[in-house]
Amino acid sequence: MNQWQLFEAKNPKPSGGSWTLHKDIAEPQDIFSWAQPGGAYASQIVQGKNGKFYIYVSIRQQNGASDPFSIGVGVADDPVGPYKDAHPSGPIISQNVPTKNDIHNIDPTVLVDDDGKVYIYWGSFNQLRGYELASDMVTVKGSEVRVTNLDGYFEAPWLSKRKNTYYLFYAANNAGPNSPCTPTSYHACIAYGTSSSPLGPWKFGGVVLGIVSSTTSHPGIYELGGKWFMVYHTADATNGGHFRRSVAFDSLEWDDTKSPPLPVKVKQTKRPAAAAKPTRNIAPKAKVSSKNETPIQYWIAALNDGRIKETPLPPDYWSSYAGERSPETNVLTYTWDKAVKLNGVAVSFFADQPAGSNVGVPPPASWYVEYATGSGSWTKVSAKRSYPTAPSFNPPEVGFDTITTTSLRLTVKASGGSGQFGGVGIHEWFAYAPTAE
Repeated sequence: MNQWQLFEAKNPKPSGGSWTLHKDIAEPQDIFSWAQPGGAYASQIVQGKNGKFYIYVSIRQQNGASDPFSIGVGVADDPVGPYKDAHPSGPIISQNVPTKNDIHNIDPTVLVDDDGKVYIYWGSFNQLRGYELASDMVTVKGSEVRVTNLDGYFEAPWLSKRKNTYYLFYAANNAGPNSPCTPTSYHACIAYGTSSSPLGPWKFGGVVLGIVSSTTSHPGIYELGGKWFMVYHTADATNGGHFRRSVAFDSLEWDDTKSPPLPVKVKQTKRPAAAAKPTRNIAPKAKVSSKNETPIQYWIAALNDGRIKETPLPPDYWSSYAGERSPETNVLTYTWDKAVKLNGVAVSFFADQPAGSNVGVPPPASWYVEYATGSGSWTKVSAKRSYPTAPSFNPPEVGFDTITTTSLRLTVKASGGSGQFGGVGIHEWFAYAPTAE
């Protein structure tokens, strides 16, 4: 985005309501003479004890350090502006000020405490830093705090206070197949820590929002009229994507039986889905598994999620790619809770290398499908055509005589040879019933 925008509501409700969009409250170069044009990154607006509104922003500095991202502060009499630079001499935090650092200086979050003291946290790529600010809202006080014990910290901190407890919410990524937070290294959930002091020490609290449709998310926590809300972003809007995100808004409840009180995991509110159209593809009803361990950047659930993206990130598809350790043979299995009838399959392959390559992710060398018989053995389906290996968003169906089974097995041979093989990439594996359901 090239400018900051702001939504306003008199009576916000997650289920809907009336919102006003202020499309252009500020642009970096209009406020900060030292900023590069465009590039309006993460920001937060807070009201100071003097009644003025301060916008803390992530922007790129002209003639900055090796990483030009810096934190600037604008000030206005109204949250929609107009804003002017509250610190005209330059950013309040960068790789050069107030002390030198080598981190990605983005995602500022600021809290004006009940006693008037002001605190700021910021940082990305597993680096979380904090300071106290002076009453002028821009001057750093004291020593820098480095937070290293919040599990999976990735980016997007948000500092908040409820009663006598401080909460630091953040985008977390401690990926793994059994992770309570993120199944792949590209995903992020929203986790939090608690403290009795605004500068810590912090104690990990848990996960308050699971993964969303965008790979990462950025929380904002607010109390209004005695009710608490979480604002975050997803890719749910029409034509949305990982880098074309939309605003989401949900209630945040608290468990006051705990000490300290803990936030209850948020349930995402979504628009009512359109009625599903009848389809022969019953793969989404199956449980999917892989004989080999899926590399951490890919997501096995993408195999039957019903979505194919033309420019996917790794969690949008499944792959066996593991560099020089990519296996030659890959076995994937669908299992249904009860017996189903099938008479066709199709596989949408992903590739970033030419056929025959033994590096990257080329089209596979070959593949075939088997089904589980009543006795528990595996039998190849009676395919009525050859198995196509070319990448396609609309792959041709391989039909076969109707079978009744609870499991379908896909075996894919990777391209390559002489001990080195490319990875196999699959957008979607379709399993077709004889008639649409």
